[in-house]
Amino acid sequence: MEVIDEKTNTPQENKKVLAGILAIVLGALGIHKFVLGYTKEGIIMLLVSVLSFGILAGISGIIGLIEGIIYLTKSDDEFMQMYQINQKTWF
Repeated sequence: MEVIDEKTNTPQENKKVLAGILAIVLGALGIHKFVLGYTKEGIIMLLVSVLSFGILAGISGIIGLIEGIIYLTKSDDEFMQMYQINQKTWF
C-alpha cells in the first residue's frame, strides 16, 4: 500500500524496520528519531547521551529499546499511520 504525504503530495515509504532496528541498536543516540523525521526529539536523545558523558545513555538506550520493540511489533499500516502520518513522537 502506497501512502501519499499530505504536505508534499509525494509517496511515502514505510520506515518501520529501519527505525526499529536503529532504535534497538543505537537507541541511546536517537538515530531512529532522525530517520522518522523527528529532529527535535533526536537531538534531545543525542544530547542527553553525549552531554552526560554516557552516564544517562543507559536511560536513552532503554527508551530506544522499548521504542524499537514497539515499532517492530506494530503492523505496517498501524506504524505508518501512527508514526509517519500522525507524527507520534514518543512511544
